[in-house]
Amino acid sequence: MDFPSSGTVHIDGQSTTGLDDLALTRLRRDKIGFIFQSFQLLPNLTAAENVELPLLLAGQPQARERALDRLDRVELGGLGHRYPHQLSGGQMQRVAIARALVHRPRLLLADEPIGNLDSTTGATILTLLRKIVSEEQATIVMATHSPESTAFADRIIEMRDGRIINPS
Repeated sequence: MDFPSSGTVHIDGQSTTGLDDLALTRLRRDKIGFIFQSFQLLPNLTAAENVELPLLLAGQPQARERALDRLDRVELGGLGHRYPHQLSGGQMQRVAIARALVHRPRLLLADEPIGNLDSTTGATILTLLRKIVSEEQATIVMATHSPESTAFADRIIEMRDGRIINPS
């Protein structure tokens, strides 16, 4: 979405330098999952349709089945028919996580992914994300203030006021 002020960015072996808008859109759609703090769910779509949408846009087969599987993995299997306004904040967060994971991205960018979840559900989601890393060889870059979240990380880079203070 943004361009680096210096250096280069490579995603799954592909440099993003010089890619046109269409190529960048495809790269984001096919290789990156985004978990936003504000969910970014479409209000006129059900939970299942929100999760299914990235697959439909990419022309992927079995979109509904894959969407329902990801909803099951975030423990919302029975709520796929509900619209966002019929869900709690924590449930909407889990729909957003399922949507970010549905296309099996190589890179997952997560902004406070458990910020709207109770501690038990948050631990379940962090365990799931850890499992995704090992099973699907994905990389997760997570912005968080949560010590619980950092306990699941392989590497922690601490920042304060826009500067790295603890490179590990």
